[in-house]
Amino acid sequence: MIVQKYLETLPLFEIERYDVYHDLSEECISFHGSPRKHPYDKEKMILVLDPFSSHTVFYEFFIEDIKGVDAEPSIATENGDNLNMVRIWVKKGSLGLKYEPFEVSSPLKIMKDSEVLRQAFPD
Repeated sequence: MIVQKYLETLPLFEIERYDVYHDLSEECISFHGSPRKHPYDKEKMILVLDPFSSHTVFYEFFIEDIKGVDAEPSIATENGDNLNMVRIWVKKGSLGLKYEPFEVSSPLKIMKDSEVLRQAFPD
């Protein structure tokens, strides 16, 4: 009888997800991609934005400028290998490098402006 009383009188509460990075959105910018170890500088990391795209762009950041990391759903390859995906929070004002293919011409042409790149890297 006592257990039945508690089950009937206690209200049910919805579970609310706590956003750990809510405060980071004011002082940081988030980037989504697949993280990679830098090939020669242990103080930096590389983030590949769309690893399976023919027009792959990647960023390079100093590890000390990364203020948070969220795990995202991984991507499976055709061979069954998993590719980890994350969202990183980088401090505003930090130095980052963006690597992107371009056509050598005058002026330089990026993917959207270059017929050569579009033929070499079709979507």
